[in-house]
Order: sequence, then structure tokens, then C-alpha cells
Amino acid sequence: MQPVTLSQTPSIERGRLNNALRRAVQQSGIVFVFILLVIGLAALVPDFLSRGNITGLLLSVTLTGTIASSMMLVLALGEVDLSIASIVAFAGVVGSVAANYLGAPLGILCGILAGGMIGLFNGVVVASFGINSLIATLATMEAVRGLAYIASGGDAVPIMAPAFFGLSSANFLGLTTPVWIMFVSFVVLGFVLNRTVFGRDVLAIGGNVEAARLAGIPVTRLRIGVFALQGLLAGLAGVLLTSRMGLGDPKTSIGLELAVISACVLGGVSLSGGIATISGVVVGVLIMGCVQDAMGLLNVPAFYQYLVRGGILLLAVMFDRWKTGRKASTLR
Repeated sequence: MQPVTLSQTPSIERGRLNNALRRAVQQSGIVFVFILLVIGLAALVPDFLSRGNITGLLLSVTLTGTIASSMMLVLALGEVDLSIASIVAFAGVVGSVAANYLGAPLGILCGILAGGMIGLFNGVVVASFGINSLIATLATMEAVRGLAYIASGGDAVPIMAPAFFGLSSANFLGLTTPVWIMFVSFVVLGFVLNRTVFGRDVLAIGGNVEAARLAGIPVTRLRIGVFALQGLLAGLAGVLLTSRMGLGDPKTSIGLELAVISACVLGGVSLSGGIATISGVVVGVLIMGCVQDAMGLLNVPAFYQYLVRGGILLLAVMFDRWKTGRKASTLR
């Protein structure tokens, strides 16, 4: 190896600086996009930055945000869960039926546990039987939606327990319970991802599952645990949504899985696994919420909103594939 001369030192330092700047831009690029989006919407959309609209915007993203915090871990594993919307509906129906017979506290608990059981089932099917998570959760999506219709008798179930409504209407510092639960889910699961062995093992499995096995990481158990956690968060979100609506509706949240995955991918979570940040997921959720809110304020017809949401998902996936391809070419 040849020694580094003094004449080479400035070029080496410039190279290090360029690499550091490139990494910083890649990591904070989505934040710049979000800032530009907010500035543009504030200038073009009346009342976008009003206190009432911001409060409403935060409430509108609670369903997506709460579930995205756990979907981040599923995608970081290199897996996907398409059943979350059906779990939300099923948990809401179970919670409302149980609350009417057993009271609000047990109804809430039953709804959350119903989601957790579906998530656990998904994890066992994927991890223990080796079935592709896309196919497994697609099947669960259909089956659980059917269970929601069966449990509700084919129609929405009104909630008779008044205490159930208090779950979502409680207010602290001007924000309701669903918003605070979303914040807590971001903080807790962000800590789990970045500061615990569990989080590091999840990223290791997503990066290279065979290497993770050789390193002694319990791959099967971790996969089951992440899917079970996903089910619990979806169940909690379903109970909160049911509390807000005042009934358990088996038809609710259709298409929610696309919004959640879009937010995660926008936030830099790789569909190939191994890469995820909670800050990126938060920004991705807010971008999706801002776009949806702006379209509502501008009275954009619903069918154009579907077009925009689909376009955002497609662009997010294309950007993810571009980053993956660029990383692979860099490693060659």
C-alpha cells in the first residue's frame, strides 16, 4: 500500500466531505420535500395553516400514522402486510359487539386482542410455514373482512356503551386521544427500532436473512413477533376509529393498506428490507395527510383523489427501486 502524500490530502478531504454531503441530502431529502410542500400549500390553499385545519389534519392521519409505525418494522423485515385494513374493520366490529354485551373496557380489550390474534396468525403462516407474506396476508385480508361481516351480521353495529365514545373524544392540550396514541406509537417504535437489540435484529433480518440466522438471531420468532405487533396496532387503531364513528362498520378502511405502505416508502423504508427510519415514516405520513387535506379543502372530486394517491404510491415505489439499484451499483 502506497503512503498518502501531502498533495493528496486535500482531495481525500474533499471526497470525504462530498460523501458526507451526499449522505445528508439522501437522508434529509424527504424533509426538504415536505417543507416545500407545506410552503406551497400554505401559499395556494386558503386556511391550510389555520389552527383548526392543522388539528383536523393531525386527527385525519392518526389511523395511517399509528399503523405505519408498526408497518415500518414489517417492511424492514423484507415482508409486507396487506391485511391491516380488514383487521381494523374486524377489530372495530368485535370491540363494538363485546362492548354492548360486556361493557366498554372489555370491549376495547377484545377489539385490540382480536387484531393481535390475526397478526399472530399472519406471523405463524409466514414464518413457520414459509409462505410469501404478500400471498398470505392477501388471503387473510379477504378472510378477515368476511369475519367482520359475519360478526356484525352484515351491517354496522351501533355502540350502546357511552364510555366507549370517551376513548376517542378525551382531550389533552387541544389534541384528542387518537393523536396522542399516534405520537406515542412513533416514539416507542422509533426507540425499539433504533435503540434495542430487537430493532437491530429486525434490520439485520431484512438486510440478509441467511447471515442473520448464522449470527444466531431467532428469525422465526422475530417475524412472528413483528406480525403480532402489527396486528395489535391495527386492532388498537380499529377500536379508536370505531369509537370516533360510534359504530363498528365491516366496510370501513378499504384501501388503507395502500396509504400506510405509501407513507412508509415515501419515508425511505425499503421494500427490500433492512432500511427504515421512524423520522422518515413520520414525514411520509404527514406528506400523505397534507396532500389529502389540500384536496379536501380544494374540493377535488373523489375520483381525482384516487388518481393522486395511486400516483404517489407509484412514484414512491419507483424511487425505492432507484435507490436500491443505485446502492447495488455502488457496492459492485
